[in-house]
Amino acid sequence: MTIMPIRIWGDPVLRTPCDPVTTFDSDLRRLVDDMFETMYDAPGVGLAANQVGVSLRLFVYDVGDGLKGVVANPELELSEEEQVGDEGCLSVPGLAYNRRRAMHATVTGQDVNGEPLTLTGSGLLARCFQHETDHINGELYVDKLDRDERKAALKAIREADWAREPSVG
Repeated sequence: MTIMPIRIWGDPVLRTPCDPVTTFDSDLRRLVDDMFETMYDAPGVGLAANQVGVSLRLFVYDVGDGLKGVVANPELELSEEEQVGDEGCLSVPGLAYNRRRAMHATVTGQDVNGEPLTLTGSGLLARCFQHETDHINGELYVDKLDRDERKAALKAIREADWAREPSVG
């Protein structure tokens, strides 16, 4: 397995909606293995394919307690009940901000073999499903922070050692 470089804020791949996964083969399984290895090394609880430079609608996750998996071509159904809590991102390293999310999420998609799957989660797992699906839609968690949190996040990003020219205002 290979640890892949994680793309950070400013990389255009993070702002480009990803293509559907259409081929479920040994190359995809190898990518998934490498994504898990990269996520654990970071460390994180979720990683979308575009975060490692691969423009596919695919993410891996492991939020603990045996809640681990891979989802290709995810579609979300969200509860009206909300949660607010700290959220960070491997592509915006070292920062975390309060982010409003749905408390419960159901994701439908395909597994690494192309078989249909439906998963339901709440709390951290629901947050992870939403965060990673946002990634493959070309969105970052800071995009939808409350106004004051977003202002603080953008200032911190501009001042971060790792920052590149931001791709949003």
